[in-house]
Amino acid sequence: MLRSFNWHDLEPLLRGALWTLALCLTSGTLGTALGLVLGLAATSPSKAANWISSAYVNLVRGVPLLIIIFFAYFAIPLILPALELSAFVTAVIALSVFAAAYMAEIFRGSINAVPKGQCEAADALGLSYTRKYRYVVMPQAMRIAVPPGIGFLIALVKDSSLVTVIGFIELTHAGTIVSNLTADPITTYSVVGAMYFVICYGMSRLGRWYEKKTGIRANVLDPKKPSAIQLEGA
Repeated sequence: MLRSFNWHDLEPLLRGALWTLALCLTSGTLGTALGLVLGLAATSPSKAANWISSAYVNLVRGVPLLIIIFFAYFAIPLILPALELSAFVTAVIALSVFAAAYMAEIFRGSINAVPKGQCEAADALGLSYTRKYRYVVMPQAMRIAVPPGIGFLIALVKDSSLVTVIGFIELTHAGTIVSNLTADPITTYSVVGAMYFVICYGMSRLGRWYEKKTGIRANVLDPKKPSAIQLEGA
């Protein structure tokens, strides 16, 4: 029997929002870690590592996220029949694979954005490849990667609504269930939209706070040298 939307319906929506947060935090962390490895591989002197990174990024970015979710949901049980995965774990795998490709490109671009002079100075000091990246390149690259990285993670929160197709009850799925039980889908999805906004806005503010804390700022022109561009963190 249909009924109107009431405050009791906020409980399943809040539960769905928490599952969305858990899903995005887990997949975002795993995707960022894998993306960092792929980004380093893309900028390494090894042609094999370059090829592997490029192949992965081009393949994953060329396939819709929905197909990746379906593949993870149906293919993993067929490939590994003894492995039983919950809808949450399957969703994490799919979103992590998807996020890694985009984070890899963000890290690759950030590493390439570090001035060549920084690497030349590290080479002049006799630093090894590992120490050069650890102490010179990556600290600067990470600061450059923060704004686009936060932007992608916000997009990932909204894209996570696609995992509803495999039965995982996150925020969008919870909203659909509540909407089917009530006669007020407008109010239900308005609340769902407001919850997505709070999550995404919170992440945006957290990114801004991190930028201020680490001194990240937009490139500005030196008034004494109008033609020169001051690099971030310089």
